[in-house]
Order: sequence, then structure tokens, then C-alpha cells
Amino acid sequence: MASPTSTGAWVLILSLGVVGSQNISARIGEPLVLTCKGAPRKPPQQLEWKLNTGRTEAWKVLSPEGDSWESVARVLPNGSLLLPAVGIQDEGTFRCRATNRHGKEIKSNYRLRVYQIPGKPEIVDPASELIAGIPNKVGTCLSEGGYPAGTLSWHLHGKALVPDGKGVSVREETRRHPDTGLFTVQSELTMTPARGGPLNPTFSCSLSLSPSAPGRRVLHTAPIQPSVWEPLPLEEVQLVVEPEGGTVAPGGAVTLTCETSAQPPPQIHWLKDGSPLAIAPSSVLFLPEVGAQDQGIYSCVATDQGHRSKESPGVSVSIIETRENGQAEGLEEGPGLGLVALVLGVLGSLVIAALLVGILLWKRQQRLHREERKVPECPEEEEQRAELNQPEEQETAESNVGGP
Repeated sequence: MASPTSTGAWVLILSLGVVGSQNISARIGEPLVLTCKGAPRKPPQQLEWKLNTGRTEAWKVLSPEGDSWESVARVLPNGSLLLPAVGIQDEGTFRCRATNRHGKEIKSNYRLRVYQIPGKPEIVDPASELIAGIPNKVGTCLSEGGYPAGTLSWHLHGKALVPDGKGVSVREETRRHPDTGLFTVQSELTMTPARGGPLNPTFSCSLSLSPSAPGRRVLHTAPIQPSVWEPLPLEEVQLVVEPEGGTVAPGGAVTLTCETSAQPPPQIHWLKDGSPLAIAPSSVLFLPEVGAQDQGIYSCVATDQGHRSKESPGVSVSIIETRENGQAEGLEEGPGLGLVALVLGVLGSLVIAALLVGILLWKRQQRLHREERKVPECPEEEEQRAELNQPEEQETAESNVGGP
């Protein structure tokens, strides 16, 4: 990019050599001198400058004597016209009519275009990853502070990308600063990479300047190389509930998790009894204090990048109301069934008691039977016991013999 001093000198030299009608360019903010052909270099001079630019509604006549326009344009002693600082409003036509010392009238005509070279364009918000087979935003090419606006274009591997409304689309926007009049242009590229294509495509953007700008006519951005990967299809969606079964006491917590192997991770929305829940998309639904209003059938819907959706099987969430004695109200039956349950309970208790008594009697009988069949510990003890019993037997016999 040329410096302001060198560009101003170039404009001055070019303008001094202009003869007749000519198109010229000047950089915004720099001085410009237009020569009036045929005017004597020293006064007295017979000349007239007229201009029709963005500052005027019609032709404006400037005289060598000067007027209120001197801050914008004034006639120099040698008859040339000086614009101290060219602005966008100075674009237009400048004409000079002069009479030389020989009485011959000579006209000069200039068509002025101004320019401002912007800074180097750049790609903002570049994508780091692209998914094959679906549209992806690659990035936004941005150029600020130029005049005229210029034109942005995208390139893939050095070749121009032509928007086709299918695999390649571009959204452009041009804004003009209300004070300076300079332009900001941007171009957003969206592209659908082909499956099996390059894994690291190279994208770049360029700004084509106005033909009025001297020197370089194209400015290029630094390239970007996002990675491309193949997505995993959306095939199965499962809903996991914790605690298992989805039944809790009042005020308990329930966690629902939507699981899928699809890549990239799809967007998850939730349904309750078939109606969408007004919550932000998330793969986890947490119910911290479950009440009666939270009971119902829950399911999740996964939507992938290709706008394909799949719903999970439904999972029930319910609560068990408990009474003061701790019995689950959800398990309480009617009065008749309660009485039957009470009778069955009593009968069961009696049967169990009878079984216990029978077992105790049987064990006692078994113990007595074992004692009767117990073998003496020593033969000598048995003989002594027999001797002790013998006198009693003899006495009984004798009493029987001596009887009447």
C-alpha cells in the first residue's frame, strides 16, 4: 500500500500532466492539484473554474479572487485548482476555461474519482470442523474502511467458489459508515463437504478493489484449514431413568438421560405425555422435587444436523404417597380386602403357633425315649443294684410260704 505522501505526490504529478478531458483518481484525505491548460503562469489571467460534485446542486463557478470555498477548493496564482484534502463529496467533474496571451481559449476537463484502500480482509469466526454431507458455516470474510465498497470472493484450494444455492451458498452484506462514508463488506460462506472428500480443505477469501485504486487491486486473507469428518447416523435413542422404574416418594428426585450414539451429538428435546416441554435442549432432564404435577410419561426426541428426528420409548414417572404409619398409600386396598388380609394374617399366626407346639412336644418325646434306652455306664453298678433288691424279694417269698 502506498504511503499518503507518495500517493499525493503521484496524484499531483499526474494532474500536472493532464491535457484536455481525463479521468483521474485521488486518495481520500490527500491534496490534489488540477492544472488549467492554456492559463498564463503569472497574473493577469483570464480563466474560470467550474465544478459539479457531491458538494453542489449544479455547476459552481470559482474565481481567482477566492471565496468561501477556499477551504474546499481554491485557485492558485498560476491558475491551477487546489483541493487541500480530497473527500468523497469531491467526486465529480471539474472544468477550466482559460484565454492565453494570444487570445486563444483553451478548455480542460477532469472526471475525479476518489478511493480509500481498506485494511487487509480477514476471516472471522472460522470453523474448526466441518461435517460431511450437511451444510456447514465455514466463516465470515470481513473488510472494513474501504471506498468504494469492493467485492469479496471465496476460494477453495485456490479456485473460486461459485454460489450454486446447493452445496455452496454465500450471504453478503454491505454497510456504510454514517460519518466517514467508508464501507464495511462481509461475506458468509456455507458449504456442504462431499463424503469421502479432502479431510483438510483450504479456504481463503479475497477483496477486489475499485479500478480507481492504484497499485494492488486484490487483497487476500490468510487461509483456514478446518477438518472434515463423517457423521454417525441417528439410529437408536434410549431413555434411562434413575431411580430405576421412575417411582419415588414425594419430594424425591428423578434423573432422565437421553442416550444416542449419533455424531455429532444431536439436539435433544423433551416430551411429557406427548407434549413438548418448554425447556432448553439438553440430554439430561433433572426433576429435583417430584410432585403430583410431575407424574406422567416422559420421552426424548433427538434431532441431528440433517434435521432427522427420532423419539425414544416412553418412561413413566410416578410417586408413592405414604401415611403416618409408614404404609404406602398406593398399596392400600378397599375395606373388604383389608378384612380378608387381617383374617388371613390371624390364621397364619395360629398355624405357625401350632407348628411350634408340635415341634416342642415331639422333641420332648424323643428325649424321654432316648433316656429309657440308655445303657448303664458300668456292670458293677448293675450287680450292686440287684443285690440291694434281692432281700426284699426273699422276704416276700417267705411271707407267702408261712401263711395259713
